[in-house]
Amino acid sequence: MTFKNLKLIEPLLDAIAKQGYTAPTPIHEQAIPHILQGKDLIGIAQTGTGKTAAFVLPLLQIMSQSPGRIIPRSPRTLVLAPTRELAAQIDESFATYGSFMRFRHTVIFGGVSQVAQVRAISTGVDVLVATPGRLLDLMNQRHVNLNHLEFLVLDEVDRMLDMGFLVDVKRIIAKLPTHRQSIFLSATMPPRISELAKTLLYHPVRVEVAPQATTVKLVQQKVLFVDERNKIAILLELLKHRDLKCVLIFTRTKRRANNVAKSLTTQGIRAEAIHGNKSQGQRTRALDNFKSGHARVMVATDIAARGIDIDDISHVINYDLPVDQIDNYVHRIGRTARAGAKGTAYSLCASYERNALREIESLIKMNIEVMSHSFHSNMARDAVGAAARPPPKQQRGQRRSNTNRPTGRHYRSR
Repeated sequence: MTFKNLKLIEPLLDAIAKQGYTAPTPIHEQAIPHILQGKDLIGIAQTGTGKTAAFVLPLLQIMSQSPGRIIPRSPRTLVLAPTRELAAQIDESFATYGSFMRFRHTVIFGGVSQVAQVRAISTGVDVLVATPGRLLDLMNQRHVNLNHLEFLVLDEVDRMLDMGFLVDVKRIIAKLPTHRQSIFLSATMPPRISELAKTLLYHPVRVEVAPQATTVKLVQQKVLFVDERNKIAILLELLKHRDLKCVLIFTRTKRRANNVAKSLTTQGIRAEAIHGNKSQGQRTRALDNFKSGHARVMVATDIAARGIDIDDISHVINYDLPVDQIDNYVHRIGRTARAGAKGTAYSLCASYERNALREIESLIKMNIEVMSHSFHSNMARDAVGAAARPPPKQQRGQRRSNTNRPTGRHYRSR
């Protein structure tokens, strides 16, 4: 199977070839033909399967073959994404795959001034990529009108639900014209998301490229049983290995992300932290440093990492296991082994995280390989700072606590 077999037009094939892609992924093969036929679609796909191109390519083709008049403040296509980083990356994908085509696109999200965003929208765009919070703000200010919308994409709907955006999404949908083509993408399909899909889509085609809640097969998974106070020192031992070239580390909280990044930098390992308390400028700079290789390590929370889409991440390290939302483990390790490459995921499991580990193994239907380690206790005293402190007592052993669960408008990307 080639991209040409999918009946894509030459400008798109040229753009794909320029990026060095030779063969479509399963989500491309299954989704693109249906979208080109104008059908509504539910796509269930994990991170790293190529789902962004699965909707960007056919939508660009449809718009080019039926060009419409640019109407100020009224986009033809709307793509909703849960995080700023993901929205920015989707907008980049439109620019990349549409590089040999004439169309207008822009992205809007919070954390930055709306002036430039309003200016871009006011001149008219074919494609608008947005986070729900900022889009609602601009709609309420009458800077965006969705009356002429033809295509709607909801990307990573499960994450929108986790972040408390469901109400905002429903408010946006209420403003859309009835006759439109809708594409609905999610890694999982819990009941609330299924109900939303029923109200949003018209006789949708369902595409599922991998069983729900399964891990990418190319990821080699290992767990290290550790004492909480020794985590940072063991992390440093892992990072001594040269094959850990581009490493994404997950922590449970923003403070832990900052502390881990600071401890690594102190030990001569250039690391960046990315989370919701960082300004948009700080988050963009951190991501650029990581993409360029200037920083070898990125330390992130689950929320912020949702938009990190980098093909050559060699390793993922769970500094903290996701004790409150077990399925985040699948999203995390899916950040490596992308585009057909292999990858490795390490998890540092303290005693209070053992129950979470058992639930993860039940979810992925496999036992994770236990990796032994040589650790000398004096390393902890020499290498650690605040990052080695145990988490607050309310986190320890209380899996069902809502202390760190993202809820409501606190996490809105405005």
